[in-house]
Amino acid sequence: MKNIIDDATIEYVGILAKLSLTEEEAEQAKTDMGKMLDYIDKLGELDTSNVEPMSHAFKVQNVFREDVVSNGDDRENILKNAPEEKDGMFVVPKTF
Repeated sequence: MKNIIDDATIEYVGILAKLSLTEEEAEQAKTDMGKMLDYIDKLGELDTSNVEPMSHAFKVQNVFREDVVSNGDDRENILKNAPEEKDGMFVVPKTF
């Protein structure tokens, strides 16, 4: 493990994450974070010169449907449910 995490870093990350770590948990966190950083370093060693940049790992296509009105203008039937209506609109209490 070449990435060594010090106690100050663990304490700082604990403050940011609003965690209260015991000594054992802090030691385990130091080990785990070091392993994670080592893994990231290992990924950095990969030759990606022939890899096309991509925004998503899978092919993504537009899944939107056509915007078509399906229920039409049924204002009269809708306003039948209103407790009160005025000029073709719902009347509601004033709000601030």
